Order: sequence, then C-alpha cells, then structure tokens
Amino acid sequence: MAKDTGTAPAPRPAAQVRNLALVGHAGAGKTTLAEALLVATGALPRAGRVEDGTTCLDTEEVETRQQRSVSLGVATTEHAGHRVTLLDTPGSPDFVGELRAGLRAADAALFVVSAVNGVDAATVQLWEECAAVGMPRAVVITQLDRARADVEEAVRSCRRLLGEGVYPVHLVDRGADGSVQGLVSLLEPDAAAPEADRLRSELIEGIIGESEDEALMERYLAGDQLVQADLIADLETAVARAHFHPVLCAAPLTGVGIPDLLELIVAGFPSPLEHGCPPVTTVDDGPVPSLSCDPEGPLVAEVVKTTTDPYVGRVSLVRVFSGTMRPDVPVHVSGHGMSDRGHPDHDVDERIGVLSSPLGTSLRPVASCPAGDICAVARLTTAETGDTLSAPEDPRLVPPWDLPTPQLPVALEAASRSDEDRLATALARLVAEDPTVRLDRRPDTGQLLLWCVGEAHAEVLLERLRTRHGVSVTTVPVRVPMVETLAGPARVTGRHVKQSGGHGQYAVVVIEAEPGPPGSGIVFEQRIVGGTVPGQFHGSVEKGIRAQAERGITGDRPLVDVHLTLVDGKAHSVDSSDAAFQAAGALALRELAAAVGTRVLEPWCEVEVVVPGEYVGAVMSDLSGRRARVTGSVADPLRDRTTVRAEVPEVELLSYPGVLRSVTHGTGSFSRTPLGYEPAPANLAVPA
Repeated sequence: MAKDTGTAPAPRPAAQVRNLALVGHAGAGKTTLAEALLVATGALPRAGRVEDGTTCLDTEEVETRQQRSVSLGVATTEHAGHRVTLLDTPGSPDFVGELRAGLRAADAALFVVSAVNGVDAATVQLWEECAAVGMPRAVVITQLDRARADVEEAVRSCRRLLGEGVYPVHLVDRGADGSVQGLVSLLEPDAAAPEADRLRSELIEGIIGESEDEALMERYLAGDQLVQADLIADLETAVARAHFHPVLCAAPLTGVGIPDLLELIVAGFPSPLEHGCPPVTTVDDGPVPSLSCDPEGPLVAEVVKTTTDPYVGRVSLVRVFSGTMRPDVPVHVSGHGMSDRGHPDHDVDERIGVLSSPLGTSLRPVASCPAGDICAVARLTTAETGDTLSAPEDPRLVPPWDLPTPQLPVALEAASRSDEDRLATALARLVAEDPTVRLDRRPDTGQLLLWCVGEAHAEVLLERLRTRHGVSVTTVPVRVPMVETLAGPARVTGRHVKQSGGHGQYAVVVIEAEPGPPGSGIVFEQRIVGGTVPGQFHGSVEKGIRAQAERGITGDRPLVDVHLTLVDGKAHSVDSSDAAFQAAGALALRELAAAVGTRVLEPWCEVEVVVPGEYVGAVMSDLSGRRARVTGSVADPLRDRTTVRAEVPEVELLSYPGVLRSVTHGTGSFSRTPLGYEPAPANLAVPA
C-alpha cells in the first residue's frame, strides 16, 4: 500500500455509513463497477487510477486461465452526505476466505450478475449462505452493452434461481439499434414498457409488505399514485430485513445506471445501526452483554484482512463494531478458535499505529474510526486476519467466521540456502494474512506442506512468497506415506554373536510373529520358560524390534500391525547386554520379513462430499474411478444439498479439490478423516 496525503472522507454518524460487499463470480464485472462508483463520487479522477497511476482497488490479480482478482479490495468514498465503503470480493471459489471476510465487514451484499452469463451455481450457493445469516442483499445486472447481453433473461434467472423477494427496479431503454440508452425506473409511474405495470405492482407490493406504515398500504389500495419519495424509506426497511432484494441494472463503462445505484446505496441499503453486531464473548468464552453500534461503547473490532507492506510494515484492515479506535492507544489482540489451522490461540496487548482510510492501494490518515466504520491500522505486529481488537481492561472476542478447510497439499522446498533462511518467516506471514492456509511438516515423510483451498490459491501463495517476501521455492510431488506389514505368520531366530578383544556380544532370541488387525500397531509379549532370556533383557528385545519397525525393512516404510512373541533364546553370563539383545530383536524382525515377505499398505480416508443434487451422479462416477467405496448418501431437500460418504485412498485425493470444483462448477466441498491403512495395488507397492 502507498501512503497518500490526500484527504479522507470525514467520519460520519453510523446512520450515515454504508458498508457494501460486492459479490459475484469471476468476470461478472465487480471491480469495474466499483471503480465506476468511485469515479462518480469523485474519489477517482478516472476509472481504475489514482494520482500516482496505481489501480484504485487493491485486488491482487493472478494470471491463470484468465486474469482475475484474488484478494479483498477496499475503497471509501462519500456520496450525498454518506460515507460509503466498497469491499470488492474475489469471485474465484479458491478465495472464499477473502470473500467471507468482506461479508463480515459489510452490512449488505450487492450481488453482481453479468447480463451475458447470468446467475451461476456458485452465486446461488453464496446467496443461500448470506440468507442463512440474515445478510441484506441486492442484485445489480452489469455488462448491459456487451455482445450477447440479455438483461431480461438475466433478471428472470435472478428471480427463478435466487428465490422469493427478488424484484427488478429497472427496465432497460434501448435504441433502435439495440444499444442501451438509459434505464426506466419502476419506482416511478411513467414506465411505458408493456410489462412495466405488472412489474411495478409487484415491486410496490413487495416494499409495502415489509412496511410498518399502514397508511401507505391504504393509499395504494385506494389507487393513489405512489412515487419513489413515498417508497424509499420503506424500501430501506425492506432491504434491511433481508426479505426484499431489489434488482438494478448498470453499465459501468458508459455510466448508465451508476447514479441510480448510488442513490439506492445511500437511501435504500441498511446502515451499521440496522445490521447490528456479531456475537461477542469474553476471551474465556464467557457471556457479555450484547453490543450495539455505539461509538461510546466498549471497543470491539475485528481484523478482516492483513497485508505486509515493504514500507509501512504489517497493515490490518479493521471493522469497528463498537466503541471508537484512536491512534497510539493500547488495544488487546485476541485470536481463538483456529488452532487446528496452525493459528495458536493468543492474547497480547499492543499499541496501534496510524489509522487510515483505505482507497485501494492508498492510505489516507484519519484521526479516529468510530463504530460502524472500516479503517486500516498500521504496525499491529501480532494481529492476524480474524483476530479481535478490544480494550486491554475489558478484552472481548468475536468468534471467527466460518472458513473452508484447505484440502490441497503443496510440498515446498527452498530454492537456495538463502531462501531457506528466510522461508520460515515468510510462511509465518502468509499464515497470518490468510486464515484459510495451513502449514504442516509431516513427521512420516518430512515434507513441508502448504495446505491450500485450490490450485489458483496455491499459485497466488507461491507468487506472494516470491514477490512480496522475496523467497523462491520449488514444489515437489507430495509423498503419501506408505507402510508395510508381514505377509503371514513365521518363527525365526535372531542371533547377534560377536567376539573381539575383551567382552564380546551375545544374544539369541526366538520370535513368533503374525500380522495383526488393522490399526493394532506393534504388539509385543513374551512367553519365556525357564529363564532362557533373563527378564532384564525382555524390554531390550522389544526396544530393538520397535526401532527396526519404525525404520522399516525394505526401505523407509515403517512396519505396522504385527503381533510378536518372544518364546525362547539364549544369554551369556558375561557377553550378553542390553545393546546385544536390542540388536538381536532388530535382526529377528528383518529375518521375519525375509521369511514371509511384506505387504505394502496405503492410507485411506473417510470422505464427506457435499454437492447440489444435480451433481450427485457426476460426483459418484468420479469417485468410482478413484477406487473409492461409496458408503451412503443423505439428501437435504430444503437446501438442495446431498452429502455423499465414501472411503477413498489418500493418494487419490491429491488432485481431488480441483476435480471436484470442475465437476460441480465450484459448488462442491469435501472433508476428510484418516481411516487407516489397506493393501496397496501393485503399481504403488514398488520398493521405497
């Protein structure tokens, strides 16, 4: 982020604040729309550029199959006496963590739908997620002037796929050549299109249905001509209750519809006062009184995005829910509930640095950030995305938002010795910035794994390591840990007898062994009769066997699930020792493997795949090609979701996140639980 000496919009009372998340699939035109709104309000001199020529929204992009934004972009502007903050969320399913952070910071969601491509399945799924938490929503149809644009069909698909309460507010006025000339507002009674009367009646009845003004309904039923001024207050109430969802139209490149959208944002969208605050507890998960959006209340704020700037240092984007944040004041930083993702619980007091109002890549200093507002905070050295900021004398905790579990492992190695020295610090910063990332060094393979949501997510993280943190890494194939077990029962003698100058080494053991049940591990017992192996050496034999089993027999694959019994042996009064019997036990295990051979086992996982009903067949077909055993499925007709349960070899899951996304058009998700080991096919059972 660049420092900017420009003037930031002045703090406003919460009633005059609008925090809006722009949501939609990649390519729908969210960033172009956000820039058009900023140009219209004077925050930008021209679309996409500030004075130093940088892009207006810090929506980092990645070149994959197409150019797409992959991070949350934020810009604050003013319109009609209101402070408006736009949160431009990424459209790719790989970056749902940034998207949900934007929703957490916003008070309403504006779904951006392309007039060319319409509503996709991922947009429907996200709409349902917002509905489940009561997020106020509206829709804007963009790209009206593109080839193959069909605004009417896009509106119909919104009403058909997004459910009840979706009402168009505009009709498109086209010239004789089909070009977009302007919009016709259904909130005014002069719309002349054939379907205007019907759509206007439905719109007004939808607004009045949420109204608390009985006189308005009586006027409508009496035949009075209601105009926009009569309806706008009730429109805001209807949107704030999350039961009414207006559909607008806009062509950002020509400016058509942008003034109408701005008017609806300030007059029809809820303020922080209406949207309320998330649940809050003490840091020990104790109850606290419910919060209101009060600048004089106790300080409670949340870090919704973290970036590391080479000039400014760590910058935290913060939404203030209660109280007022001021520069150079101590705050308590709390992070709880994400230890399973590699983010240990932490509580620490810090002094915050400069507060700024964000305009994409630029920061404009502000004197304070009251409840309902969003600001950037410099130099919070321990704060991570998802952490809560509160008063040190009264620490609070906002539970973290729901995030997907990363299921795509990427094995990393430093490209050089100098990169290796910096890698740990760079990875720690990545994890602090992105709570959907998990870092793991597997003890069974020794590989350093960066767990990502998908392939595009992994690509962006590797690029950030290189460009933002100056660390180059190479990716290597992920190793799935194989193990071995004995192929059958056997009885062998392990002899460790050596004679040299001085004391020699003497230990003889007779071991009976057989494969054990799955998951039983190494089970050792003794049935020595007559003291042929003294009792003090029984533990030595077991220690040697277990050490050899951990090292493996035919390579670096551990030996597991074997039941071994020490039945006989010999000892020498002088030359027998703990070390000798350890060596004899290890040798006996190698002899057992040589006598009956070993079987290679591979890890399996229990998997739950959640998909819309229409994709169940495709998912099951794909699983069958992965050697999976489908164990059942449960349908949820109300949500149109089906959970498919299956048992799948772990090696078959290495590429599964991308395949599932492709098969379900970005709407599927899955979780896994280790299940145990089973015999591997011949092509995998090669020497380690």
